[in-house]
Amino acid sequence: MEWKTILFERRGAIAIITMNRPNRFNALNADLGEELVKAVEICREDDEIRAVILTGAGAAFCSGGDLKAFQEAVGTPSQSHVFRDITKSINRLIMDLRLLPKPIIASINGSLGGAGCCLALACDLRIAADTAKFKQAYTSVGLTPDGGFTLLAGAIIGLGKASELVFLDPVLEAKQAQEIGLLHKVVSSADLPAATMEWAEKLAAGATKSYARTKALLNEVLLPLLERQLELERQGIMASSQTSDYVEGVTAFFAKRPPVFQGKSYP
Repeated sequence: MEWKTILFERRGAIAIITMNRPNRFNALNADLGEELVKAVEICREDDEIRAVILTGAGAAFCSGGDLKAFQEAVGTPSQSHVFRDITKSINRLIMDLRLLPKPIIASINGSLGGAGCCLALACDLRIAADTAKFKQAYTSVGLTPDGGFTLLAGAIIGLGKASELVFLDPVLEAKQAQEIGLLHKVVSSADLPAATMEWAEKLAAGATKSYARTKALLNEVLLPLLERQLELERQGIMASSQTSDYVEGVTAFFAKRPPVFQGKSYP
């Protein structure tokens, strides 16, 4: 298959999916979302693939939704439609990552924010370069989180820390992210590919069916909540995209100035 926005590589029993929009910091758009879904489908259906790595090309893992596309839609009838469409593929992707009956590692090569955080949180294991930075990002531009963030972050790091991320929106260095439980391991940028592959090779040599059943058990409580939360988040981000704060947030982001939020419902 010919890919436009990802790279797909096989190394024995290991599949490597690389988000490949480096000039846009691997920001998620409809094409990237659809191709990631297709790549995960291949990994699920191919019995020879026993472990999966998800990573990014260039300086970022995934910066989140493509704010440039959001900016272009501001003030047009399609302002909320952009979120309606992109969240469909994001929600499908998050569910597919959790339903994949094989372990998947997020190999975080660089910065990630917004939906990029959600992709990493939906993976089973997370290893990052020491140069990686994390930012929730949604609320700083007047949006509400999507991609399961409000459930996954709380489940992984606890309600208190998740609340800190959504209300204060700090930029976390990799070591800080590890300290609060977002990451399992931090290594140097030079060592990241080898360290990730070491994990993947161990998983690929493991008891595949046991992993699949164990992941299904871990999902048993999570998935009904996640499916519901993804839809609630989808409705929430569509509604928040209709506020004056969102318009101000996106405008300020591209103007490189602090936003001045008014808390009004409509621009």
